[in-house]
Amino acid sequence: MAIALVLVLIVVGSVLFHVLSPWWWTPIASNWGYIDSTLVMTFWITGAVFSAVVLFMAYCIFRFRHKEGQKAAYEPESRKLESWLTVVTAVGVAAMLAPGLFVWSQFITVPKDATEVEVVAQQWQWSFRLPGADGKLGTSNARLITADNPLGINPDDPNSKDDVVVQAADLHLPIDKPVKMVLRSIDVLHDFYVPEFRAKMDMVPGMITYFWFTPTRTGTFEVLCAELCGVGHAFMRGTVLVDSEQDYQTWLQQQATFAQLSQPSKVGALVAPSASKAKVQ
Repeated sequence: MAIALVLVLIVVGSVLFHVLSPWWWTPIASNWGYIDSTLVMTFWITGAVFSAVVLFMAYCIFRFRHKEGQKAAYEPESRKLESWLTVVTAVGVAAMLAPGLFVWSQFITVPKDATEVEVVAQQWQWSFRLPGADGKLGTSNARLITADNPLGINPDDPNSKDDVVVQAADLHLPIDKPVKMVLRSIDVLHDFYVPEFRAKMDMVPGMITYFWFTPTRTGTFEVLCAELCGVGHAFMRGTVLVDSEQDYQTWLQQQATFAQLSQPSKVGALVAPSASKAKVQ
């Protein structure tokens, strides 16, 4: 009886903890309300199964408790029970997967008017690259990474010249404008995650991954790395500021382009190879 009562209390306590818990998600700041809905649906399905299984265990303990002279019947298998369990389990798993697949299809279908923003991760900082006046990001390659070109931007690509480079600093985005986050890692596995945006994706060295979202609320939001990436993992933080269109354009005009950062007059920039040869001669 005590064990049966404890199992019932576990179910009741679990439900009350969820309903009364102060640890809810941080307020959403993007278009991905579907993510919250899918998580809630998954929770209720798994919660219902958990409650049913534990309450069934409590019932069995109470119903078939020890009685003097009563013997248990040994039944090694039951095809009928196994068939029912297989069907019910399959339906439950499908009910959880179907909404997720629907949301995933939307998650990777980028709107045509989305602006590309490149996110570059490295131990243990975030850097960003935004398109310039031409609206296109230039190409990049990990083999081009040097101390003076930490993002590996291709200097021979004309689309790279006006790209805005934000190295180890805050990223600004305009409100209500769809953004495609193009993700690269130049050392180990990372994961770009802003809890308020409900969007995250692994960053695999040698691969380019992506997701998209639309910021729906102005404010300052913290960037986290959601993949263990080394001893400094906990300190790999960044900041995304969602601005009004006017504030965003003001910030954008103050940023340096790749061409400006590549000028010899800039601190840490390399002198063009041809100029160096001329000096030697």
